[in-house]
Amino acid sequence: KRIRTRSAVPVLMLTARGDEIDRIVGLELGADDYVPKPCTPRELAARLRAILRRTRPAEQGGADGPIVVGPLRLWPGARRATWQDAPLLLTGTEFSLLEVLARQAGRVVEQAELSESALGRPLGRFDRSIDVHVSSLRQKLGQRPDGSSWIGTVRGRGYQLVRDDGRESP
Repeated sequence: KRIRTRSAVPVLMLTARGDEIDRIVGLELGADDYVPKPCTPRELAARLRAILRRTRPAEQGGADGPIVVGPLRLWPGARRATWQDAPLLLTGTEFSLLEVLARQAGRVVEQAELSESALGRPLGRFDRSIDVHVSSLRQKLGQRPDGSSWIGTVRGRGYQLVRDDGRESP
């Protein structure tokens, strides 16, 4: 209750109390979700992602508005994308990867996070699937006017979608 009086920060209750009445009381007090233990880490991560999707501001591609990064427009709810005002034909995995990168445009997104968010599974030790999908996305997006890629590689860390203004973060 006290958190809700001061902040709109998302709240997930993870507790050993799993009775129906406990869940109802937790949600009525202001929690965004209520997860009784035991639960799997995968379910917990999925519920956290769902809360974050619901609480993102509209300018970051809320339920109604598109995510806009340079010539890219993504409508996550409709799973539709355009590139330079032309339809962008993407596989489901490519769309998910591009959505994660677009929501964090200009910032490095680690491969492990991309795997969890876009593929719904942890990154394996010798897993190259993210690299393959990013390569396919690069081909579909083409090059920037200066000849560089719209999706940059940060060796040993991950990938980043270059913002329209060209800014990148280390």
